[in-house]
Amino acid sequence: MTRPDYLPKYLFDWELFDVVVGGKSALDTKFFMGRMYNEDRVNNFLRGYGLDPLDPVNRAELFGNFQEAMQFIRRYFLKEGNPDGLDLKIPNSLYMLTDIGDLILLATGGLEEDSSYEEKLWAEIILKVMHTILHADKDLRSNYFPVIQTQIFDRFYKHLSRDGDQLFLGTADDEIKIRLVSFETKALKTRDSTIIKLLHKAENVAEELFDRIGVRFITETRFDTLRVVSHLIANNIVIPHNIKPSRSVNTMVNLTSFRHRYTAALKRAMRENLPESEFIKLLESEVEACGFDKSGPNERNLHTKGGYQSLQFTCRQLVKYKNPFMSEFSQLRKAAKKVQDDNDLAKKILSMDVSLIARDIRFFYPYEVQIVDVEAHKVNTEGEASHAEYKKAQTLSAMRRVFAHLIDYKKINQ
Repeated sequence: MTRPDYLPKYLFDWELFDVVVGGKSALDTKFFMGRMYNEDRVNNFLRGYGLDPLDPVNRAELFGNFQEAMQFIRRYFLKEGNPDGLDLKIPNSLYMLTDIGDLILLATGGLEEDSSYEEKLWAEIILKVMHTILHADKDLRSNYFPVIQTQIFDRFYKHLSRDGDQLFLGTADDEIKIRLVSFETKALKTRDSTIIKLLHKAENVAEELFDRIGVRFITETRFDTLRVVSHLIANNIVIPHNIKPSRSVNTMVNLTSFRHRYTAALKRAMRENLPESEFIKLLESEVEACGFDKSGPNERNLHTKGGYQSLQFTCRQLVKYKNPFMSEFSQLRKAAKKVQDDNDLAKKILSMDVSLIARDIRFFYPYEVQIVDVEAHKVNTEGEASHAEYKKAQTLSAMRRVFAHLIDYKKINQ
């Protein structure tokens, strides 16, 4: 049967269609890089990605990402660095590569005559990790993290107070103060933690990590977790309009059930003129009766065990960054004005156009708030629900995802 000459013009790459309009991640495609059979196609792809393949700085950076990716794979995904990793070795041929273009050609079939199918799969694995490293490194806001952390944490610190050894949410001027067991801050994620998390997220984009910075309240009672939420809202510490709804999780209190009990408790308090202490005891009892079934994984995060209990949400804060360069440059211009008549350098400084350099930078940045009672915190930090188990599950999930095709090819039981 003769094939019409025009058909190649109408062939679609259905896998990439699934990525672009079907919600599939490029990390989960059968051919991560598609098909590139020569150097020109590779270079065109790199230019489209945003990298100049002829720029020696870009080439050196890419090669550094290549080396880091292989070290990362060995440290977290292979048995030589992780007892739970795969009992595999990176082929020696990949250590011999000195050009990223050759790595891409190997992954896409351009070097098939000189390489095995297994080497092709390894090249894809390395490129997946390189792609993730690039996204982790190119988050523009990373330069502002010290300022971001200070402004977000200060928002909470100024509402905390102490009376002897007892910590409170609320200051001496507040009508309501809530006893806290602890208040904790989570600083910036480590680089490796960021890469692991990106490798198991469908988005695989550094800007989509919402828990790089976070705070945790630990209360004495479960009822107080709800009081903390109320206090944060009432004092504009957290602005509900800046919450990301899809990130909110409640595995502590069934609010639908509690609202009915709460209304009944209010009516009883008015009817019987209950003292405040009795009313609080009543509400604490009602909250305890409105817990969730603790079996099964967390709906939002499959790596969080079902026993994990918390109220948590992601808020955005408008961060204000003052550019220190502008302050220093203003001083330089003042000095230049004093000597401009007979100094060419001073004249050049005064003629510089700085209109495009922002004096102040303002942007919203996400942070996570977690609220637990002391009992839930104990459960969360012990046994299967511990952070160590969570990180282990996350690493194994990322490993299985990145190595999926090689695991299938070698028929490895995982």
